Formats: sequence, C-alpha cells, structure tokens
Amino acid sequence: NNAGRPQRATPIISTTEEEWDAVYSVNVKGIFLGTKYAVPEMVKRGGGVIINTASISGARPRGSQAAYASSKGAAIVLTKSMALELARHNIRVNAVLPGTVPTDINRDVLAGEGVRDAIVDATPLKSLGTCQDVAGAVLYLAGDEARWITGSLLVVDGGFIA
Repeated sequence: NNAGRPQRATPIISTTEEEWDAVYSVNVKGIFLGTKYAVPEMVKRGGGVIINTASISGARPRGSQAAYASSKGAAIVLTKSMALELARHNIRVNAVLPGTVPTDINRDVLAGEGVRDAIVDATPLKSLGTCQDVAGAVLYLAGDEARWITGSLLVVDGGFIA
C-alpha cells in the first residue's frame, strides 16, 4: 500500500473538509481498501506480506499538516491492528516510515528557500534519502529474512527522528 497524498502547510482552522477528506481518502482509506481486497487471495494462498507506506510525520508531526500527519499516524495504527488480526492467516503486516525523499509528493516543499539545506542539516546522516533507500527497506520486509517480523515500523530517515 504505497499511495500517498500530501497536504500543503495549512493551519488546522484553515484546512477545508474537502482537503481533509481527500488526504484521508488516499492515505487511510486506500490502505483499508487495498488490504480488504488483497487479503482473501492471500488467505487462499496460505499467507502473504503487506507493507504499508506511512511517514515519519505520522510518528513525529510538524505543525500545519494535521490532515497529513494524522493520516500517516492512522496508517501506523492500521498496520499494527492488521498485523494482529491477520497473523493467524500467516499474513505479515509492517510499515516503512520514510523521511524526506525528493519525489513528486514533496517537490514543492523542497523548492522552498533553504528547506532542503535545513532538512539535511537536521538529519544525522547529512543527506536526503533516495527511493532506493526506501525500496531496500521494503524488499527486506517482503523477504524471508523478515519472516518473524509483523506489526513493526521500519524508519528510513537517516536518523531524523532518532
């Protein structure tokens, strides 16, 4: 479950219901629907792996992104809840929590004056992540090396929220 919808920095009192619903529709309902329709086939096949993409914003929110941060927090709780429910079917459920990775979803944020440098400065490994960094974490969680891992969160952020 790797769909995500960002939110522009907006104070909670200025966030419209439409924006709130749009963010939750993708970031939370998308996980629900993807899981709801994939699980019956996984059960038929004797198990499987679900990997949700949450965000470090769900674990450590920033101001003016209540819809996005809380939706990613919901993704974290959904991951843990589904892991408990689906383990009896030999289905493992985990999540990756990426930090800042230059992708289309945060292009506008990173274009702000000094933003990229400030994030790199606040990151112990002194760089932004790459899509390959996140993909490596997903591959690990999908593989046999992680066969006894479920309900876990793998933070991929260069130490940003450490």
